[in-house]
Amino acid sequence: MVIIIGSGPIGLATAIALKQEGIQSLIIERGCLVNSIYNYPTNMTFFSTSDKLEIGNIPFISHGSKPTRKEALEYYRRTAEHYELNVNLFEEVKSVNGEDGNFEVVTTKDTYLAKKVVLATGFYGKPNMMNVPGEELPKVLHYYDDPHRYAWQNVLVVGGGNSAADAALETYRCSANVSILVKQDTLKPSIKYWVKPDIDNRIEEGSITGYFNSEVLEIREEEVDIQTPGGKKTIPNDFVLAMTGYLPHFDLMKSMGIELTTDEKKMPVFDEKTLETNRKGLYVAGVVCGGMDTSSLFIENSRIHAEHIAGHIEKSI
Repeated sequence: MVIIIGSGPIGLATAIALKQEGIQSLIIERGCLVNSIYNYPTNMTFFSTSDKLEIGNIPFISHGSKPTRKEALEYYRRTAEHYELNVNLFEEVKSVNGEDGNFEVVTTKDTYLAKKVVLATGFYGKPNMMNVPGEELPKVLHYYDDPHRYAWQNVLVVGGGNSAADAALETYRCSANVSILVKQDTLKPSIKYWVKPDIDNRIEEGSITGYFNSEVLEIREEEVDIQTPGGKKTIPNDFVLAMTGYLPHFDLMKSMGIELTTDEKKMPVFDEKTLETNRKGLYVAGVVCGGMDTSSLFIENSRIHAEHIAGHIEKSI
């Protein structure tokens, strides 16, 4: 038995690759199936084309060349059903004890024995907090969902990447009064090429108010204090959409005995050919391998991890 922690696309791909090698696996997921994709904005379109998101040699047919969140959710659900994968949902792993060949995985619901363990938790599960007064207020959201709820509201979007640009544009087009706050002097150049001109033009014409080289100082029920190059400003506010990125599950990795690099990337230490970590029998797969470098690994270029891991496990069991 191999236990895979995380039911994202790479976790599913690893289970499929193991099954093709005749190895039984169990996926344990603390949320719903492909929980990260489920938490994407409702109207999100992927940057990658559908063929680059395929797993298990199952064709991904979408209406356009770039699939939507809804299409991806259906695709991965149907792929998991096709391969009859064993998946336990809404069950969180608390610890991994034991050693190679005899691991004990303790969750919120049960304890399981496994010969090998694969960590495929991605980096989307833990928000990168702003650490400012008022961030705990219900009106502050780190996961953006649907723009309709923000109609006619004063919305501050914090962040300079794809998520921030999408949230700002969608809420603006649902009649919200939108401001976007960016720590740097410009939006990130990595913003999707069909979105970048749109957000730039909306800011330039003043439809969306842009605050650059700025940061949030304090959030209150009806307003937000921000620090700008021109000094401190207080702006009216009903919602703060903190699109400030996410962190890998460092606490879980450390508790599992996985070493991290000492540089700013904090990457798990693993063998690049086998994906086995410093703790023998314990592997990492998918974007979690990049640590804080969340822009280097995606579904399309980490799918190969599944084959490497399955191949190594097949030889060692």
